[in-house]
Amino acid sequence: MPSPAWALNDNRLTGGLRPPTIPPRFGRLGEVVCPPVAENKMRITKVEPIILRLPHVTEAVDGTQDDLLIRIETDEGIYGWGEVDSSPEVARAIVEAPTSHGIAHGLRQVLLGRDPFDIEQLWRDMYRATIYYGREAVVIHAMSGVDMALWDILGKATCKPVHKLLGGSYRSKACAYASVLMPETAAEAQRMARDYVSQGFTAVKFGWGPLGRDEGLDVELIAAARSGAGCARLMIDIGQQYTVKQAIRVAKRVEKHKLYWMEEPLPPDDFDGYRRLAGEVTVNIAAGEAESSRRAFRRLIQDCCIDIVQPDISRAGGLTETRKIGTFADDANVRLVPHAFKTGILLAACLHLIAALPNTELIEFSLADSPIRRDLLTEPFQVVGGHVEVPEKPGLGIEVNPEVVAKYRVA
Repeated sequence: MPSPAWALNDNRLTGGLRPPTIPPRFGRLGEVVCPPVAENKMRITKVEPIILRLPHVTEAVDGTQDDLLIRIETDEGIYGWGEVDSSPEVARAIVEAPTSHGIAHGLRQVLLGRDPFDIEQLWRDMYRATIYYGREAVVIHAMSGVDMALWDILGKATCKPVHKLLGGSYRSKACAYASVLMPETAAEAQRMARDYVSQGFTAVKFGWGPLGRDEGLDVELIAAARSGAGCARLMIDIGQQYTVKQAIRVAKRVEKHKLYWMEEPLPPDDFDGYRRLAGEVTVNIAAGEAESSRRAFRRLIQDCCIDIVQPDISRAGGLTETRKIGTFADDANVRLVPHAFKTGILLAACLHLIAALPNTELIEFSLADSPIRRDLLTEPFQVVGGHVEVPEKPGLGIEVNPEVVAKYRVA
């Protein structure tokens, strides 16, 4: 089987020296005279997956205990950062794997020597190059981090924030909701909700933890969280623990607490269950963080009739794919709230997406007490007046702290 053009990895793509890029010249009346296209192509020279991990990792469903960063470098000295929410070692293997055959490549093989501005083509080429073992799940997760880093490069190369390249400035800030694991007791849930509202959050989400073990306890925890949250929006993430009938029963029992949404009450593959649930209850049903690529979200919207879709940019296919999901959701009059329980890299990508889409305004703001989550950026995002500002610096508008990377990096 002959290798496709994107699989070439010889001197035509990566070897030898090329003429230096000629900067734009200014003609009469400020007219920009650009150099020939062939002399102005940037090339990808390095694709580096970097695993971070805390010294002690628990069974808690908390994705901030480890991380996979993607750093892509170019021959122009411009680099970009991305992030993958997956099993770090598995996703790293997707990037680093050598070629097996024509449709079983590692992502690095596809990317080296390529022009990062061909971002739509690169997405498709990565998809085609891994189709023998990919098409969804961890391969799309790894592609997501690569795609995020490519958008960071594009923004830096053009001196534009990513949301401008995505085509929108619908908003300059996003409403942040505090996102935490549900504690074990009702008293603690009430106290935590009260504390977050006092910090300026106008929305709070509790998820996972003990939820799903006992319906009576779930109702008690939700009631306590509502008591502490007062008039703030309250969301509950059941963590994929219910059957359809359990979800219907609990949703009706907590109806008086006016949840803004019930998130992932069912396993992600129970599409028929989501359709039945959405038709039986009044509370908004949210789902989608476990999905990868736009085809799954089309099914959630069209067949399951859920109210809120929650693609995770670091799992669903990066900004390239998630923008398409957002457009499809907007056409169907469905709200989009990106899932974001990682570091400031993912948070930055979400803020740019939110600025570029008309049907989203909420940003998930993880409060997990992890130094990877808390300290990775040199300038962490801040919640001011219940909102987070959309970055206006070129690219994603962030810088990663090299000391934190060095401290938690897995050799």
